[in-house]
Amino acid sequence: MNIWIYILLMWAVTYLVRVLPVTLIRGRIKSPFIQSFLYYVPYVTLAVMTFPAIIESTSSTLSGVLALVLGVIAAWYGLSLIKVAGICCAAVLISEFFLVR
Repeated sequence: MNIWIYILLMWAVTYLVRVLPVTLIRGRIKSPFIQSFLYYVPYVTLAVMTFPAIIESTSSTLSGVLALVLGVIAAWYGLSLIKVAGICCAAVLISEFFLVR
């Protein structure tokens, strides 16, 4: 019986998150603060989900942090996504090779 309560609660929370904004906000949002807040919500959500995965997906936290730092530097200098991903993968492979031994 507990599983059905959990499923019902999950459904209610998911449904309310989707329905409440539609029902509560009818007109155009005029507040610049709320507009900027809503503009950055997807980026923050992506960052919150991605950064821990980057650091914890390797066998050593140090290699994940190194790949993250090198990826940010490479992206800062305008390298393409493929090059940034390649640099991050190489950083993890090289650091894991030397750290695991």
